[in-house]
Amino acid sequence: MKAHDDFKQGLIDGIPIGLAYVAVSFAFGISGASKGIPLWALTLISATCVTSAGQFAAIISITAGGSLVELILSQIIINLRYSIMSIAIGQKLTKKATILNRLTMAFEVTDEIFAVSCGRPGQITPKYFYALMTIPWISWTVGTFLGAAAGGILPLILRDALGLAIYGMLLAIIIPPAKHDRHIIVVIFLSAGISLLFHFVKALSFVSSGFVIIICTLAAAAIGAICFPIDEEEEDEHS
Repeated sequence: MKAHDDFKQGLIDGIPIGLAYVAVSFAFGISGASKGIPLWALTLISATCVTSAGQFAAIISITAGGSLVELILSQIIINLRYSIMSIAIGQKLTKKATILNRLTMAFEVTDEIFAVSCGRPGQITPKYFYALMTIPWISWTVGTFLGAAAGGILPLILRDALGLAIYGMLLAIIIPPAKHDRHIIVVIFLSAGISLLFHFVKALSFVSSGFVIIICTLAAAAIGAICFPIDEEEEDEHS
C-alpha cells in the first residue's frame, strides 16, 4: 500500500473512534468544570493525557487535595495496561519505524486505537498510526473544551445528567467480559466492597480518595490473580 493510501486509511479508521471520544471527553469537561477546575486546565489535561479513566481519577485526586505521590501511583496503576498494548503494537510495526516513531506513537495508545491497529491485517506503518491517532486526539481535546465551556451554560440538572456518561462508559467496559466470565464479576464486587469499607468505616476515613483507588485496584487484582489464575492452555484458547 502506498504511503498516501496508508495515511488516508488511518484517518478513515480513526473517525469512529473520534466520534465516540467526543461524548466521553464532553462528560469529562463537564465533570471537571463542576469541580472548579478552569477550562484551560481541563483542555490541557486532555491534550496531553488521553486516558479517560486516568483523567477522571486524576481530577478526583486533585480536587480532594491528594498528594503528588498518590496521583502518580494511581496513574501508573490505571494506565499500566497501555505498556502491554504498546509492546503488542511494536511487534506489528514495520522495520522502518524508528525509536522516535515508537516514542511519539506511544503518546496515544488507547484501548480503541490498540484494537483497530492490531486488528488491521499486515504490518503497521508510522504514517498509518499517526493518521489513526489524529482525529481521536482532536476529538478528545475539543470535546473536553466544549464540555467545560458548556458546564457554565447548561442548567444544573442537565449537567448532572451528562456527568453520568463516564459511569456508562465504565459499565460498557466491564459488563461484556463479565457476562462471559463469572470470575470478573467476583473481582468487580471485591473492589466495590473494599471501596465501601473505606467509605463507611470511620477508622479508615483518613485514607484519601486517591489511595483508596490504588488500594482497591491492587487488592482486587491480587485476590483475583491468586484465586482465579489463568492457565496457559485456557489463555491460548481465548487468544
